[in-house]
Amino acid sequence: MTSSWGDQLKISLFGESHGAAIGAVIDGLPAGIPIDPELIKLEMSRRSARGKALATPRKEPDEVEIVSGYFNGKTTGTPLAGLIRNHNTHSGDYSRTRTKMRPGHADYTGWLRYEGYQDYRGGGHFSGRLTAPMVFAGAVAKQVLMHQMPSLYIGSRIVSIGQVSDHKHVAPEQYDRMKALNPMFPVLTESIKDEMEKQVETARDEQDSVGGIIEGFITGMPGGWGNPIFESVESRLSALLFAIPAVKGVEFGSGFDIATMRGSEANDPFFIEGGQVRTRTNCNGGINGGITNGMPVVFRVAFKPTPSIARKQYTIDMEKQENTTIAIEGRHDPCIVLRAAPVVEAVTALCILDLSL
Repeated sequence: MTSSWGDQLKISLFGESHGAAIGAVIDGLPAGIPIDPELIKLEMSRRSARGKALATPRKEPDEVEIVSGYFNGKTTGTPLAGLIRNHNTHSGDYSRTRTKMRPGHADYTGWLRYEGYQDYRGGGHFSGRLTAPMVFAGAVAKQVLMHQMPSLYIGSRIVSIGQVSDHKHVAPEQYDRMKALNPMFPVLTESIKDEMEKQVETARDEQDSVGGIIEGFITGMPGGWGNPIFESVESRLSALLFAIPAVKGVEFGSGFDIATMRGSEANDPFFIEGGQVRTRTNCNGGINGGITNGMPVVFRVAFKPTPSIARKQYTIDMEKQENTTIAIEGRHDPCIVLRAAPVVEAVTALCILDLSL
């Protein structure tokens, strides 16, 4: 088993949903970079369920204690470790169904991989709770990138929730303006927010859940970063995006829609403006041959509906070796997308920082 990632920068996650604590260790950070704890708190609050009516009733403080690699407000260059204590756990919700495999979860595959020794409470190490240390690590990475490249910006927006969609494709010049989106509910069309929330409310009332799509983007990205074939920017970034629990699809630029285009539509014509090379469209998402071309790097991430739902579902009991049903108890988000935008930004920052080093 490995819960580590990185080349020049290495990050390792640890902990379980209902264990004593979760956290992250980041190795390879440059020394002397100022880190503002308030900016970390801001990113953690975006992911947190606190103050969000449509999020899980499990409200954790998500206070990060930096226990190493940080001194007098700056990185020391040694491994930086952040610890997040778990407080609001209801482990009894899971003990009654511990041998029943929750559909859509990693219960069965975890049972196969670890022979039943895995921590089943709240999904254990497979839980979306592990996105909290991801966001912490990403908040640190963002600040290092701000110090190194002030013009670089990493952002995100909600493209769809359930059957309600915002504009999927926008012009390249719009991405600079998207820095002003509400970070707590980033949508291009503000009026669509109520419709999206209604999708979540309806699913919750029907003891069900919904998924959606988040778009991530990077502006101010230098051209010439990345490598062809195995170490492309797409493959490096996708590896981290798929590390986010519930992510089932990633596309860059026009994504799967590009398969319906002709070459004359899919090609992004070059032009020079103010001494800089740009493209008139961005169907390839700012990447050609695995290497950035200087245009906004644009990608979308598909999140499946939360698998924990209160509706009765068919499943199996591994202990009794029989077919059965399950109605999942506990506290769960009816839609993961509402809290996933800062997670997408966090892993993006980690990937770009690794490339920069």
